Amino acid sequence: MSIWFRPVTLEDCARLDNGISGKGTLMKALAIEITEIGADYIVATMPVGPHLHNPLGIVHGGANIVLAETVASYAANFVVDFEHFYCVGQEINANHLKAARNGVLKAVATPVHLGKRSSVWDVKIYNGAGEMTCISRMTAAVVARAKS
Repeated sequence: MSIWFRPVTLEDCARLDNGISGKGTLMKALAIEITEIGADYIVATMPVGPHLHNPLGIVHGGANIVLAETVASYAANFVVDFEHFYCVGQEINANHLKAARNGVLKAVATPVHLGKRSSVWDVKIYNGAGEMTCISRMTAAVVARAKS
């Protein structure tokens, strides 16, 4: 059984990547792409290159956080009735476990808690060899949209 409020497609995600202005987002700038949507998980990828490196030539920890928050935020928003609610990141943490220098990172978000006012997401990031490079947990606040 799916946890999503309504069916979600990769095309829905691609539209969101352009933002409300239609001019693009950080996801576009970093080439983060939602690549898979399962019944209770979402997968995103991000290509690694010098634009993501810290001075030591490895992926900057902040880039891991951007990838983790992106996939968890998409997931959090797909769980709620988006006509009446939206979700925003409230807290995120990460443990950087293994350096990445190139290739493509893959982030998998799964729910830890799905509540009325918040949701908590576990995000595991892997390198191309399938080794976990980072583990993150994000809490999303569920916000009611203003009634018009």
